[in-house]
Amino acid sequence: MEEYIDLSVDGGVQKRILQEGTGDERPSKGCSVSLHYTGTLDADGKKFDSSRDRNEPFQFTLGTGSVIKAFDMGVASMKLNEKCILKCAPEYAYGSSGSPPNIPPNATLNFELEILGWKGEDLSPKSDGGIQRFIVKSGSSKKKPTAGGLVKVHLVGRHEGRVFEERDVEFCLDEGKEVGVVAGVELALEKFHKEETSRLLLKPQYAFGAQGNSELGVPPNATVEYTVTLTDFEALVERSMMSQDEMLAQAKLLREKGTKYLKEEKHELALKLYNRSLTYLYDKSKEGEAAKLAIYLNKILCLQKLNSHDEAKLACVEALNMDSKNVKALYRRGMSNLALGDLDRALQDFSAVLEIEPENKAALNQVTICKHKIKAYNDQQKKVFANMFTKFAQSDSKKAQEEQSRQPDVMKQKFGEWGADEREHEPTRFEQENPDVIMLNDLHKQFRNM
Repeated sequence: MEEYIDLSVDGGVQKRILQEGTGDERPSKGCSVSLHYTGTLDADGKKFDSSRDRNEPFQFTLGTGSVIKAFDMGVASMKLNEKCILKCAPEYAYGSSGSPPNIPPNATLNFELEILGWKGEDLSPKSDGGIQRFIVKSGSSKKKPTAGGLVKVHLVGRHEGRVFEERDVEFCLDEGKEVGVVAGVELALEKFHKEETSRLLLKPQYAFGAQGNSELGVPPNATVEYTVTLTDFEALVERSMMSQDEMLAQAKLLREKGTKYLKEEKHELALKLYNRSLTYLYDKSKEGEAAKLAIYLNKILCLQKLNSHDEAKLACVEALNMDSKNVKALYRRGMSNLALGDLDRALQDFSAVLEIEPENKAALNQVTICKHKIKAYNDQQKKVFANMFTKFAQSDSKKAQEEQSRQPDVMKQKFGEWGADEREHEPTRFEQENPDVIMLNDLHKQFRNM
């Protein structure tokens, strides 16, 4: 029989392995764990709860305080499919309060655990499971890198077990694309601590996407794995510790860097830097507002180049809130409206430019284009409705003809004549009582024989 292992050092949480697990990995903080458990009182062995009785595995997020301390400690020590007994002192379970009515105060508990599996901590912005982290080695510091700060990392990239890249690289966080670092690694690094090593499982949208990477031998739509070590990073000075002049200078530096990327047509990188630059501009001075307006105008260009026209329009609104007659903001909003097919609003924006600059050739040209498109659209709509009404009229006419064809043709009948089925029949009661009355059909015969 395996001996108990003291997990808490003070004897408060002890583990005895019943069945060895497989592999070398263990779940880490943030992982979503699935397991079966049966809990009994140490004093008399009475069972107070069991997931097996419910035939439903128990799931929880490790290391977040959602379960008793002993559970977090014990499960973090287990390998896949491992079974164990976890003995928990009251201070690592329900303490002096207990959990009425089944668990009395100051109770020592025993749990039989079987770990079924786990998923990595979800670091994806949309919580879609696209970036999963499994901590291999915890970091040595509580501080984390922030956007814009220099990071030094060691990367090992794998696809289906094959290493496709291994290197040391340093870059400013948010600019990893410039040195070939995929988005998933960059996003995850914001959650890393210094000297941490973690395994990242990245879905295609956070790795190489639908294109893949032929140089690295990564096929399209591939899920890849990176083992990442954050060897060092430089912490940025917090904005709360900066003077207005320092913040303005930092905003200007980021704007210039963003403009460099814009000129190189690296629009995603430029957009990140423009957004970061705006976070330093809280100064309402004339210089600060002018800097903010210039950044928004460049941000609009980036968004339009990335075909994010709805976001571009929002940025135009921000710019126009600062300068309602800014020609560039009006013109660029018109271009986004035009791209989105909102012709009337586009025409309004270009017309507003001409009210300020009547000779603006670009706006004059776009007004002509808008009017031509609006006329073409209206002409097309007229044709559509004309054809629609014609089809309705034809359909109604056809239905009327079909209905008429189902009616008897009374014009072909001889008025006043008995039908063939009425010529030969037994005398009716009327005919018997009125023998002198000549039926019209008989009269017709008499006239014909005269």
